[in-house]
Amino acid sequence: MPEVLLSARGLTKRFGGLAAVNDVSVDLWRNHIHAVIGPNGAGKSTLTNLLSGDLPPTSGTIQLGTQDVTGWTPEKISRQGLGRSYQKTNIFLPFTVWDNVRLAAQSRTPHPLRWLSNATDFIAINARTERAIELSGLKDRVKSIAGNTSHGEQRQLEIAMTLATEPQVLLLDEPLAGMGMAEAERMVALLQRLKADHGILLVEHDMDAVFTLADQLTVMVDGRVIASGAPADVRADANVQAAYLGEH
Repeated sequence: MPEVLLSARGLTKRFGGLAAVNDVSVDLWRNHIHAVIGPNGAGKSTLTNLLSGDLPPTSGTIQLGTQDVTGWTPEKISRQGLGRSYQKTNIFLPFTVWDNVRLAAQSRTPHPLRWLSNATDFIAINARTERAIELSGLKDRVKSIAGNTSHGEQRQLEIAMTLATEPQVLLLDEPLAGMGMAEAERMVALLQRLKADHGILLVEHDMDAVFTLADQLTVMVDGRVIASGAPADVRADANVQAAYLGEH
């Protein structure tokens, strides 16, 4: 059986009288991509923020590995083995690709670095940096200034920075947003490479990518789950077709 890396049960987030997420449960397995889709305002990003610790749940539980991380800070959850990307790319635009990823790798150093030492002297950090850059497909761009790279490469860079922290679970919020066809194909190929060693939650509006990548598909509308299961089964669900996919 695949290994469960993250399990959330009965997650609810209320803002006053509004339930942005209402009693949602999700499991993330190693070597599986669990896609979450739905119209704008369905609660997809709020769910991601709950799982990452960016928002505390009103009720429900989150288990990461063997640890109950409900209510933990994002930093503490990240150190437990969770990485995420955001709808808006978070990178250091004036820095090189290498320096962006090395800073992320450096965040996992258990002891303070020696400020007067050359950064290239830290062998373990540099090794993590190299692995993340190669896996993300940016090996030929290591010396490029991040702000001069394409939109697709910047999204790859954000994922590389996440990989440099050596997570087991990845939460990816619309990683294909704004991409052309060639960039989207590269991102799909990257996510397929990452799948083997990670449990992945994918929030995405590109339905071609979703049905190419997803092993499990959950559809949310108005903060609640209306269908969840194998992509083919969910796609054939009459409620899903009426609420979101627009198929007949």
